[in-house]
Amino acid sequence: MRPRGYRHLDELRAAHHARGSDIRRRLAEFAAVPREEYFAELVYCLLTPQSSALNAARAVDALRTAGCWDRPEITAGILRRTSAYIRFHNTKAQRVAEAFAAFDTIAGKLHSTADARSLRVWLVDNVTGLGWKEASHFLRNIGLRNLAILDRHILKNLSHHGVLASIPAALTPKRYTDIERRFDRFAAAVGIPMDELDLLFWSNETGEILK
Repeated sequence: MRPRGYRHLDELRAAHHARGSDIRRRLAEFAAVPREEYFAELVYCLLTPQSSALNAARAVDALRTAGCWDRPEITAGILRRTSAYIRFHNTKAQRVAEAFAAFDTIAGKLHSTADARSLRVWLVDNVTGLGWKEASHFLRNIGLRNLAILDRHILKNLSHHGVLASIPAALTPKRYTDIERRFDRFAAAVGIPMDELDLLFWSNETGEILK
């Protein structure tokens, strides 16, 4: 049965059939991320806003090698390199240092519950630089499920498939959770888990199954 109101479902199911095993493998990799890597994943999500995912990953590798998480002046210099350029590098370098200083508290909260949605709210309220999208992204990258990462790629695909009438100019917390519920209903209707659809939409836009 074709769910009413949705569009282009045959192309969606065909793409999922082709890439589903790779997507599930990627999600399993997220679930297997060791706890000692959580901070690097948090930094990655602090760096991605308005910068490319590839540059953010390269920057994290460079920062890990330099061991300068708590030294914003050095971090900023790494983030401004052309090989892994990160916009707003001075601000983001300061946010990395703040997250490093607070990470014992952050890690303690992460270990205290597996409730992804309550963790997301706590992260948004307590980690400077994490909005709803970035907090969802971080939690997904350390293995939690059923959170929508509503970036432009996802919103574009949700509009393409008739889940949204238009792409919103801004996402308030209320709007974010409303779209997340619509995304979840759509996933249930087409029989593909939301986490898998998220990565499928990303791969549709970028050609890669990135984190």
